[in-house]
Amino acid sequence: MGNELAKALVINTATGVGFPVMYNPEEFKLDQGNNFAEIGIPGLNASPVQYVRGRTRTLAMELFFDSYETGTDVREHTAPIVALLDKDPAGQAPPVLLFSLGRFQLPCVLVDAGQRFTMFLRDGTPVRSVLSVRFQEYVQVDIAVSGGLFFGSPIVSAAVNTVVGAVSDSSVGAAAPTGTGTVHTVIQGDTLSALAGTYLGDAGRWREIARVNGMDDPFALVPGRPLVIPPRTSAGVPAGGGVP
Repeated sequence: MGNELAKALVINTATGVGFPVMYNPEEFKLDQGNNFAEIGIPGLNASPVQYVRGRTRTLAMELFFDSYETGTDVREHTAPIVALLDKDPAGQAPPVLLFSLGRFQLPCVLVDAGQRFTMFLRDGTPVRSVLSVRFQEYVQVDIAVSGGLFFGSPIVSAAVNTVVGAVSDSSVGAAAPTGTGTVHTVIQGDTLSALAGTYLGDAGRWREIARVNGMDDPFALVPGRPLVIPPRTSAGVPAGGGVP
């Protein structure tokens, strides 16, 4: 490219059409992070934490458009980008995009687009606009999810090691190997008896899961809550309070 300035470009990957911005953004903000869930273990001062998932990266910036010199409506330049919010009839969803600025490229979808008009011709035609946009990273869903439990407290009691044991590296939802504890993240429709049947091989052992997690109400399963599942060979885990 030599000394030529790289131009920011928003590309519709479904059609291959690119929409160059009129002026490169002065700055952009890229946010990313992780989500963790606390695991409530009765008697501990600090709860162990389980890695749940990575947070999707978000890219935010302001794009400047000015058509004053040509006397044309600035919306002719902003409308094609705002239209990327519209649902594609073929896929029944907005298109997947590629934001490109030199060596920085991000597969994404457009989440927000707010227009602010700051200059007008005598007839009211807007000729200057600031477009605030926010993109969310697009990731193909073909990832195998595996458990990732670790303890945040520098001192972990022997009781927790007895209950949890060696955490399984197998995928969430698979039956726990004999003698191994694991952690299950509750999803809509889960029941303690069904979890006991899946992990412990006996639906009647649901009380053990309730005891380990200090549950007074076995039906109070909130989606997203992590549950400690006792080892498959465990029977009659000492109660820590909860369902008798």
